[in-house]
Amino acid sequence: METADMQKHLEQMGEQSLRAARSLAALSAEAKVKVLNAMADAVIEAVPQVLAANALDMAQAVKNNLSSAMQDRLKLDESRIAAMAQGLRDVAAQSDPAGKVIAEFTRPNGLKIAKVAVPLGVIGIIYEARPNVTVDAAGICLKAGNAVILRGGKEAFNSNMALAAALDKGGQAAGLPAGAVQIVPWTDREAVQIMLKMDQYLSVIIPRGGESLIRTVVAGATMPVIKHYKGVCHAYLDKSCQLDEALKIIINGKCQRPGVCNALETILIDQAAADRIVPALYAELTDHGVTVFGDENFRKFAPQAEVLPEENLYNEYLDLRVSAKLVDGVEAAIEHINHYGSHHSETILASDPAAVEAFLNGIDSAVVYANASTRFTDGGEFGMGAEIGISTDKLHARGPMGVDELVTYKYIVRGNGQIR
Repeated sequence: METADMQKHLEQMGEQSLRAARSLAALSAEAKVKVLNAMADAVIEAVPQVLAANALDMAQAVKNNLSSAMQDRLKLDESRIAAMAQGLRDVAAQSDPAGKVIAEFTRPNGLKIAKVAVPLGVIGIIYEARPNVTVDAAGICLKAGNAVILRGGKEAFNSNMALAAALDKGGQAAGLPAGAVQIVPWTDREAVQIMLKMDQYLSVIIPRGGESLIRTVVAGATMPVIKHYKGVCHAYLDKSCQLDEALKIIINGKCQRPGVCNALETILIDQAAADRIVPALYAELTDHGVTVFGDENFRKFAPQAEVLPEENLYNEYLDLRVSAKLVDGVEAAIEHINHYGSHHSETILASDPAAVEAFLNGIDSAVVYANASTRFTDGGEFGMGAEIGISTDKLHARGPMGVDELVTYKYIVRGNGQIR
């Protein structure tokens, strides 16, 4: 399609989304629940069509030699589709954030001021090989009263179109305003560049995918962007850690699903307990197929480890590889993480309360754990149902983003003739 025609079509989508957003803002909480549950039913009814579409995408992924991590994100089965539908039902069951009174007070002159949550408006979502985002994003945006324009990657094009068709069919039958959920029907990269300039329609853009995609969006967007560039997540094993418990948490964080942003990428070990921790840690990781890159001090206790170049400490491996380094206690661990990390998710494994509190208070990341896996950084695990993504920003939202993160607020002021 010619660029001019594409731009005209996208602007028409933007205008339709604006109209839908105004209708959604007036939709009752009960009406939104009905729409979301109907969309969940429609997703389940469309399982055969979605699986057939996903099979086309998976065949192309194999042909194009996509990484195992990308193929894992792309692949759908009945259980994953059922989880998407359940995510919609979970979001439907949550309290409606729009219209909540955040604060209210009366000034000495009698003005009554209320700070009230309101939808953002129209949200643009740009994402790669993650067809679940099509459903998750639509559900969360709608629950908060926002319209959404989705632009998925070419890797998941057929899956995304099938899912979007199901959402539209179920939603409109239950009263969803036309244009509330739209998907860009082409894979041309030019469509992304056009969307990034549509600030007259889009209140915010949320990219989900690799670092290069996110940096492209940030560089070109004329509206606010909520994002995280990558997930360089850390675990610090303090000298006080319970080793058996710590090893289980490490293996879960690294191996349970290595191709996601909340998987562990760097392990720091208190050098005061290296002789106790490192050999057991190295053996456990290698038993699970993990390639360990260790610094010079780590390799004194695990000489079979690969040499760790410093640049690897910035790596988001998204694979069964991990960096390992000895540090001089919790303060050194904090300094390392704040320097090399991506401000995503970090955990301390320790039984010393002072070390735990120092870590929790000293780390500048969106989510900080004590004695738990970083794999819990997820909207579902945080009780949000589906999530719109993880933010490492400090404005407007941080950490897993659910419906409560997709509203802003306005002040409503009631008077009885006051003048200044």
